[in-house]
Amino acid sequence: MKKLSLLFIGILSMSSVYAQDISDALRYSQSEIQGTARFRALSGAFGALGGDMSAVSINPASSAVFTRSHASITASNLDVENNTQYFNGLGNSNESNFDINQGGVAFVFASNNSSPWRKFTLAISYERTNNYDDNWFAFGNNTNDDGQFSNSIASYFYDFADGKRLDEISAFPGESISDAYLDIGDAFGFAHQQAFLGFESFILEPDDINDDGNTTYFSNVASGNFEHDYSYFATGYNGKVSFNFAAQYEDNLYLGLNLNSHFIDYQRTNLLFEDNTNAGSTVNYIEFENNLSTTGNGFSFQVGGIMKLSPEFRVGLTYDSPTWYSIDEETTQYLATDGDNGFIEVFPDVVNIYPRYRLKTPSKVTGSLAYVFSNQGLISFDYSKKDYSKTEFRPQQDYNDINTAMSNVLTDASTYRIGGEYKVKQFSFRGGYRFEESPYADGVTVGDLNGYSLGIGYNFGNTKLDLTFDESERSFETPLYNVGLIDTATIDRKNSNITLSLSFNI
Repeated sequence: MKKLSLLFIGILSMSSVYAQDISDALRYSQSEIQGTARFRALSGAFGALGGDMSAVSINPASSAVFTRSHASITASNLDVENNTQYFNGLGNSNESNFDINQGGVAFVFASNNSSPWRKFTLAISYERTNNYDDNWFAFGNNTNDDGQFSNSIASYFYDFADGKRLDEISAFPGESISDAYLDIGDAFGFAHQQAFLGFESFILEPDDINDDGNTTYFSNVASGNFEHDYSYFATGYNGKVSFNFAAQYEDNLYLGLNLNSHFIDYQRTNLLFEDNTNAGSTVNYIEFENNLSTTGNGFSFQVGGIMKLSPEFRVGLTYDSPTWYSIDEETTQYLATDGDNGFIEVFPDVVNIYPRYRLKTPSKVTGSLAYVFSNQGLISFDYSKKDYSKTEFRPQQDYNDINTAMSNVLTDASTYRIGGEYKVKQFSFRGGYRFEESPYADGVTVGDLNGYSLGIGYNFGNTKLDLTFDESERSFETPLYNVGLIDTATIDRKNSNITLSLSFNI
């Protein structure tokens, strides 16, 4: 009866079930330059150019620029290098992977000569919009001592436990760790589970262990210095399949529509080892592991146009709708401690399956200019704006606090891309630069991005082969945890890509 009563109370507190945070929302709201080698060589500045399968992902009118049916496929090798600093510790890691990241085909249908609609195109394309393969580690002596234990992972468990009843965060007599962890999660949610881990591992002690209604706790980890060794491992990607329809009106206007199907596949593990020799600590070693698996799908649409103001000068405009995602998440956790009570292992061996939630990412507007020098070359510029503060978790009533937080800490961000191409006989030489502003109002949590690209292409006639190298850099101030131990690791990330594309007329 007692457990049924607690379950009923927990149902009334379902908002604590959810474990999403701002970094989750931002991860699925951002995209990287992927696509064909030619597209990447111009740093994605293709909004007013068209005539490339990846340009269709920027401006759906791009497919109408093709004079013949066209197809392309792209392979890319991504190298991610992370240099980290955490207090006195410096780390370096490198991750490399090879992938087929683009493929698509556009079919061009000419209309009869009496119609002002010169031609229509139908296209389908696949783009990997973001690659989540990444790993980094941070280690050092955390000396951020304020006289408490906020620089210990113990503060993570304490912050979740503070104010919660002891009988809501502890196992019943004879109940296994797995059953208690599962039941507490079902009844009360994520926050109570974290408090349960802290109590069962002896990191936390209640002020009165004989009182089920106890709501105050103290830590068996004393304040002082802590050696931290933190590892982050992630794999996965965000992909998009676009169904495109576009048309050319008379000689100078191109219009298009994309209906996009998005999908998410993301896995992450973070692992912390903490050691201390602080006077008064009865827990001197903590190992804490968290695993996350995320899958999701979504929908968005794009409308765009390209106009030739003269044979050389073109302008483009595109609206990207929000993406409406439906996301499923699963987590597992492991905690171990060592100290005066010996080695304590709290391994629930339980997969938490969270209620499906929805995410609405912000819309984006892109304006583009291009100047084409006959058959000799071109220069192109794109400007985009996206307001990340409009990102929303849904249902709104379950995520009001985090949505309010996002509206305060995230901001609108501009992206600038410029690219050029010069042709010499069958060869094309290309280059580009891009700059993306931080989506955070502080400009530090995630910094600005700078990137450049260089490429070469060879035209065999109906077939083209393109090769590109591009690189971008961005800095991050990443807290180890969002609760308790919020000290940050500084990460300088460099993404380098070698991309090869084969394209041909059909």
